[in-house]
Amino acid sequence: MINIKSIILIVVIVVVGFVSYTFYKAYQPKKIVLQGEVDAQSYNISSKLAGRVSEVFVKKGDMIDVGDIVFSISSPEVEAKLRQAEAAKDAAGAKKHQADNGARKQEIQAVNDQWQKAKVAQELMGITYKRIEKLYQEGVISQQRRDEVFTQYKASKYTANAAKQMVMMANEGARVEIKKAASAQERVYAAKVDEVNVYIKETSQYSFYSGEVTDILIHSGELSPTGFPIVSIIDIQDAWVRFAVREDYLKNFKKSKILKAKIPALGEKNYEFKVKYIAVMGEYATWKATENAKGFDMKSFEVHLYPLKPIKDLRVGMSVLLEL
Repeated sequence: MINIKSIILIVVIVVVGFVSYTFYKAYQPKKIVLQGEVDAQSYNISSKLAGRVSEVFVKKGDMIDVGDIVFSISSPEVEAKLRQAEAAKDAAGAKKHQADNGARKQEIQAVNDQWQKAKVAQELMGITYKRIEKLYQEGVISQQRRDEVFTQYKASKYTANAAKQMVMMANEGARVEIKKAASAQERVYAAKVDEVNVYIKETSQYSFYSGEVTDILIHSGELSPTGFPIVSIIDIQDAWVRFAVREDYLKNFKKSKILKAKIPALGEKNYEFKVKYIAVMGEYATWKATENAKGFDMKSFEVHLYPLKPIKDLRVGMSVLLEL
């Protein structure tokens, strides 16, 4: 039979043990738990054109892939510029064609006829001058008359030569410089047409990224300025955890180091993360008292940890707990 002294002794031992364990736990260093937040790469899909949004083909929560159509823009001004550019290109092409082909057949015939006419007039003046020269030698006419006919004869030669040059010019066509200028002008307006066609393609905007639609900033029927984001997406496959690490804890974070952390929203499981980024410049810590026992202000550094494997159901903004 257990006596009272034995019972009291057992109780005292239990109480002393409990108190001792409590004091032991109380004086043990507290675990350091850092809280971070999930972040991911985000993109804004904008338009090069200012115009009215015709239709937005996606909605919040949709998953889109590279090449999926996102929205379309209506821009009558760009369509009008295309018509102007095409008309200017046609006009430049016609000028180039004219420069390459030279004068028309009718124009060539006309200048050739003028040359033949000048040649006939030159021949007639040559005969006339010979007659006048003979009469002058015989003393029938004055020197004044002889000089007048001689001058007309020389003028007819110049007229015939000028008519011949016109025929040659008509047959040769435009000068090389004019042809080059016409060709260059045609290329300029062709480039303008290509430029406007590029803008026409931009009226239908396709995604360059894969991800989840997070926001529609401009809806169908609303006006969009140039470069203003219309749809925002987030690529959760390119996610990381962002921590603000106080400098006295920074020794626990080395690039490429593997750390384990919990995501409360996904349960008690530990996930592995790799340290890939540590900010070059620190900022004054605001998430915890900045003054330490050594009497100087602490700074915090932004650190990014990337999951080693894709994490199912991960969302931006989830809290992540890391125990040091």
